[in-house]
Amino acid sequence: MRTSVRSARALGWLGLVPFLGYVGVFFLLPTGVIVYSAFQVGDDANSSFGTANVTAALKGAYLTGLKNSVVLSLVVAIIAAVLGVILAYAVTSGRGQMLQRVVSTSAAVLANFGGLPLAFLFVAAIGNAGVLTKLLQDHLGVSLRDDLHLDLYSQAGVQFVYLYFLVPLMVLVITPALEGLRPEWREAAESLGARGWQYWRYVAGPVLLPHFLGSVALLFCTSFSSFATADALTNGTLSITPLQIESAVSGNVLVGQENLGAAMALNMIVVVVPLTLLYQYMQNRTSRWLQ
Repeated sequence: MRTSVRSARALGWLGLVPFLGYVGVFFLLPTGVIVYSAFQVGDDANSSFGTANVTAALKGAYLTGLKNSVVLSLVVAIIAAVLGVILAYAVTSGRGQMLQRVVSTSAAVLANFGGLPLAFLFVAAIGNAGVLTKLLQDHLGVSLRDDLHLDLYSQAGVQFVYLYFLVPLMVLVITPALEGLRPEWREAAESLGARGWQYWRYVAGPVLLPHFLGSVALLFCTSFSSFATADALTNGTLSITPLQIESAVSGNVLVGQENLGAAMALNMIVVVVPLTLLYQYMQNRTSRWLQ
């Protein structure tokens, strides 16, 4: 009996080998290389270890880029989280099953639509020579940049484009939590004389708050690590850390700055890992109530 149990456990661990191999090759190994390179000073022929790269990555323009990345990601994550909750609640509280399926399917597609195709879509629509831009100028005399202050090639423009995939992502992650709110809780609250806002203030809100905060952390990490869309819209001129890493690694500004790029990548890891752990912790707290 014990032999069969041990065999079953061994087979279970054996099934994890592909996953562990994937994590080791595509996460742990690159992370180790980044850490090693971040503390490597000098070229390969005459190198030593020190904190010069890490110190340089936290000064001057690189510190400004890190701050801009944090502010950009935090603002767009909060806006996307609020819009996503409103949309998800409108869908889950409606009676149309077809609408829920359409929104869920669309959200699953749009949440993974980013990079160069997304940038091209917005440039073609509301860029300087976009279809909608020319239509508004020719027929209504309205300029998106001058009258509506919508500059697609600025930091605000990048944030506006990021909402295109962050709002659907929020809908995907918050919908299960909204569907987990039991009707009995609202009925019990109403039977005790609670009003609608009191139900959300004292019952549903505290249950959803950990999930909401965890979702904001997830959206922040997604925005913080996005690269291709911002690079395509601003031609790499936006001062954020992912674009600065690309410049350092490719040698666009100075040659031999690869280790400095690794140090900036290490800064991003230091920011993202605690938020990822926070997301998992908040998910576990919410799941105990919504099971």
